[in-house]
Amino acid sequence: DPHGRVEIYKAEDLAARVEGLIGVRGVAKRIRELSAQVSREEAAFKIIEEIVNGKFGEYEEEEAADIAMRTALALMTEGITAAPLQGIEKVKICQSAGTRYLAVYYAGPIRSAGGTEQALTVLFADYLRILLHLDKYRINEQEIGRFIEELRLYERKVARFQYHPSDEELRHFLRCIPVEVA
Repeated sequence: DPHGRVEIYKAEDLAARVEGLIGVRGVAKRIRELSAQVSREEAAFKIIEEIVNGKFGEYEEEEAADIAMRTALALMTEGITAAPLQGIEKVKICQSAGTRYLAVYYAGPIRSAGGTEQALTVLFADYLRILLHLDKYRINEQEIGRFIEELRLYERKVARFQYHPSDEELRHFLRCIPVEVA
């Protein structure tokens, strides 16, 4: 897929890389301001809040959640991995049994993000859920069983993990996660 021009622009710093990756105008300036005051993790949560509250433009709830999640992940991975663009398939507000909850659709393990960044996406999603006044996700036993089976198949057929939680640990974890991990 060759082009007659360089497709990637030159970014002067992390803030510019994040803005360039995600495309939210004005976020680079705010990241620079926050970086002088707080840790990168705190800046990511603040950016999530500001995107949801419309500081960088008006978005529908679902679009705001998606953009906020990707922006925070881009900030945490320093804008140098594909995780914010390709590791998350979509962020969606779902409905079931009269409740509205947040679901994050991952494109498999976010290999280009580290374990900490992967785990932070669930915290980011929970924070988004709270900001958007959404219910906690209530997983059912059939979904728990399917999740465990898919995980075990992935472990056997595709990749090995460093840590292998028991089925009971997985059941406990899955019941406690307030967003759908899809």
